[in-house]
Amino acid sequence: MPLPKLPRLFIISLLLLLPFPTLYIFRTMDDNRLTSWRWVFDGVDVANIFLILTLGILLALVFSKVSFPERHPATFLLLVSFAMAAPFWKEPEIILDSSRYFTQAKHIEIYGIEYFFKEWGKGITAWTDMPAVPFLYGLIFKFFGECRTYIQVFTTVLFSTTVVLTYKIGKTLWDEDMGYHAGLLLLGIPYTLTQVPLMLVDIPTMFFLTLSIYVFLRAQNQGGVRLMILSASAISLALLSKYSMFMTLSVLLVTSISMTCQGPNSEPRSTLRRGSVVIAIVALLTGAICLYKFDVFSEQIRLLMTYQVPGLRRWGESFVSTFFFQIHPLITASAVYSFYVAFKQRDSKYPIISYLTVLIFLLQIKRIRYMIMMLPTVALMASYGLQEIRDKQIRRLVVSGIVVSSLVVGIFVYLPFVQKISSINLKHAGEFLDSVDEEHVEVFVMPQEQVAVNPAVLVPILDLFTKKTISYHHDAGVSPPWERIEKSPLRFTWEYKNPRYYAITDKDSAKAAVVISSDAGLPLSGYIARRMSEHRKLKVFRTSEGVFQYKIVVTVYYD
Repeated sequence: MPLPKLPRLFIISLLLLLPFPTLYIFRTMDDNRLTSWRWVFDGVDVANIFLILTLGILLALVFSKVSFPERHPATFLLLVSFAMAAPFWKEPEIILDSSRYFTQAKHIEIYGIEYFFKEWGKGITAWTDMPAVPFLYGLIFKFFGECRTYIQVFTTVLFSTTVVLTYKIGKTLWDEDMGYHAGLLLLGIPYTLTQVPLMLVDIPTMFFLTLSIYVFLRAQNQGGVRLMILSASAISLALLSKYSMFMTLSVLLVTSISMTCQGPNSEPRSTLRRGSVVIAIVALLTGAICLYKFDVFSEQIRLLMTYQVPGLRRWGESFVSTFFFQIHPLITASAVYSFYVAFKQRDSKYPIISYLTVLIFLLQIKRIRYMIMMLPTVALMASYGLQEIRDKQIRRLVVSGIVVSSLVVGIFVYLPFVQKISSINLKHAGEFLDSVDEEHVEVFVMPQEQVAVNPAVLVPILDLFTKKTISYHHDAGVSPPWERIEKSPLRFTWEYKNPRYYAITDKDSAKAAVVISSDAGLPLSGYIARRMSEHRKLKVFRTSEGVFQYKIVVTVYYD
């Protein structure tokens, strides 16, 4: 005899609390490179976190009776996702790659759009980056101003729109309820919240991939010139955002095949014809760009094949870390269960949402940052599996409990941790410089002997956080042996060159100066010591999380 509904709801609420203490106990299994549970809980009062989580689950239980958000699902998802991501604007740029994207974008601000197209990959160092996202960042700098907040608003809007697009895909393929819960479940991945405000390409690429799938579905179903052009444009932007999109967008082939197998009322010839037209437009758009920059793209592909692809095996994280610690384990369990549900129902549409997850395991993509763009399909799979819970209130409770857990871990555990990463010193120093009565700032960097990172890449990140004009003094130091950096994930820092807009000018007698080093106590090198002999030490920024070997200390001097 089944339990009455109220006791069942309380039991489910208790079960929603269970993953947190379980994961905490086994946290040594989390080998994530950024927000491992081994690190993020150091110094955290776990009892308080569990209490907050308990109160959150109780609130989820109360609101599980309320269905008002489902009356305006797109608006609700947009606002909730934006509100969840906005607190993370306080974090620093925690991944050094942001230096490259800022540098590329600033070229548009200073030299213009035409210069960007001509010099991208030549005068503008491109490494293995594609041009679309830095170009969009550059447009923001050019037309709105060089301000990190504008970038964060942009990336957060893209993230929130991705949540809505996830809902739209679920609604288009199945029904509104399935899509709505998929959108919410995308918020059950706390790691993603830490990535939203960063000046990287991962969140924009996730947006373009999700947009590509959604608009391609509509273009195949409905046809029409406008939809097909929009679909081709979205796919082209996705392809020009990240090289992995050339593999990932094979999901559109699966989509096209699935949409031709929808029963007697489907129009397979029309569907295939529309899809073919879209792909032809994409080939023309991206083909022209690839031909124009053929030498750049061919060199990038060579570097990807000889360096980055083999490197994925060395820089990886376990699937246990990704699918149980960084993604809520109930999302993973529901996604796995969805395979059985789809098989039982012989659902020919299911491969559209499961294909990319299968690809992750087949290709052994063992780093969550490299699979961020695929996470909306994981959320769709989890929602598909949860549809087997027939009681809407219970289903609502499970989904909201997952979101609450993600929010609590993200806000009260991940955010305090990333705010202690030593790159926060660049943020604080930049903000402090804005209060100094001097428009021009000289920046000096000191090499770090124990870490294979070229500290010159930190100059653009400091620039991102200050309105002052920066000139960079290169202190050559000693580069590490090539064998040490050849296979390093930070090899790009040694092949990177700061652009000419940081070159020394006739203003090199500025009153304000900054020295970036690994330790405030290190003696200054000869040239820097001579330059700083006329300055006094004004402020030292030395916050550190005590985990990563690479440390950034910023000392501000003033004459």
